[in-house]
Amino acid sequence: MSLNNAYQTYQQNSVGTASPGELTLMLYNGCLKFLKQAKVAIEAGKVEEKNTNLLKAQKIIQELMVTLNTDVPVGKQMMQLYDYMNRRLIDANVKSDVAIIEEVEGLTVEFRDTWKQVIQQNRKASYGAGGQA
Repeated sequence: MSLNNAYQTYQQNSVGTASPGELTLMLYNGCLKFLKQAKVAIEAGKVEEKNTNLLKAQKIIQELMVTLNTDVPVGKQMMQLYDYMNRRLIDANVKSDVAIIEEVEGLTVEFRDTWKQVIQQNRKASYGAGGQA
């Protein structure tokens, strides 16, 4: 088995065995990866690569929107923020604007870090002190 195939198998197993909370964390991390790649592409003048990465980041934000529980007040607030982030990514793509990407990146980092804390607190509550990631 080649190293590449082993890595792909590992990734598939990671996603397949992850809890919903861990999947959300993976989505945030994936979004951040694509935002960083889009910034590099803009700086290198690679328009198609910028577009591809920003579209991938948008798809992740849209997935977060689709899976959001809007029956609770915080869900409605998150929906508004995700919608704002999605519109800003469209602007960033049209204008090739790194500053807009960094704005969305900042929001994504905040959400990711908060979500990570929620996961850790849930693990502590479920498994005691040994549940920290």
